[in-house]
Amino acid sequence: MTRPLATAAQPRRAFVRLLLADAIRSRWVAFTACTYALVFGAFIWLGLRESSVLGFTGISRVVLNLANAVALVLPLVSLVATSQAVVRARSSGFFELFLAQPCRRSDWFVALLGSRLLVIAGPLWLLLAAALIAGVLRGETGLAPLIGRAALVSFSLSFAFVGIGLLLSTLARSGERATVYALLAWLTASALHDFALIGVLLRVHMPPQLVFALAALNPVEAARLTLLGSIDPNLAVLGPVGFWLSNQLGPTLLVTLGIGWPLLLGGMCLITCAQLLRRMDLV
Repeated sequence: MTRPLATAAQPRRAFVRLLLADAIRSRWVAFTACTYALVFGAFIWLGLRESSVLGFTGISRVVLNLANAVALVLPLVSLVATSQAVVRARSSGFFELFLAQPCRRSDWFVALLGSRLLVIAGPLWLLLAAALIAGVLRGETGLAPLIGRAALVSFSLSFAFVGIGLLLSTLARSGERATVYALLAWLTASALHDFALIGVLLRVHMPPQLVFALAALNPVEAARLTLLGSIDPNLAVLGPVGFWLSNQLGPTLLVTLGIGWPLLLGGMCLITCAQLLRRMDLV
């Protein structure tokens, strides 16, 4: 027997308020906002200078450099914000109290997912909106599609690593292990994946399609290609590789890859996490 929709939504709203209050009290919102603001401030002078680098000037250069930096910062913030969620709730006794309440495990899980996405993606979206306003005031044109795509890519990338972080937190037996797993996941996505792929290419000759497929398995690389394609559809910044990718994929498939694949990866991780939470002992 299913609960009425209004009754089912009440525990989720209560959990969302509880989790957001905890994030504000623990200064997580301030941490994410400051992190993005520092990244934004470090790159904004590159865009406000009117010198031309690879054809990018003005606010467009700000968004380009910010997007590349966020491709590294956003996965780290997402993993740090989620890798302790499940294991901390299990070890602190929260689940023992939670099981005594008239609510489902799915209510808490959905509220946790929504609150984490809001805390992680919300401050970044505000900064992108500020960049759009600054560009309009400076007379920049054509920024709305660029910033809109950056917002979608940032959300899909955060969704992917929120799913990965929650899955790692569910599998870990202690908070220390969850932290190690999260750092390894970030290093693999940020640096080790590229080094491993380059090492394989130095040893084994592979067709370009296979090389691109292996690189695109990394959601960070898929998001970065989409963000670069929003500035330069020909991907000239990547040299001959960029021209090959733009000719083989096209702008539509490139956007689908950069947004769809992280969403799919995050969805698979979240489904696995939800199934584990439904079956496992919480205390």
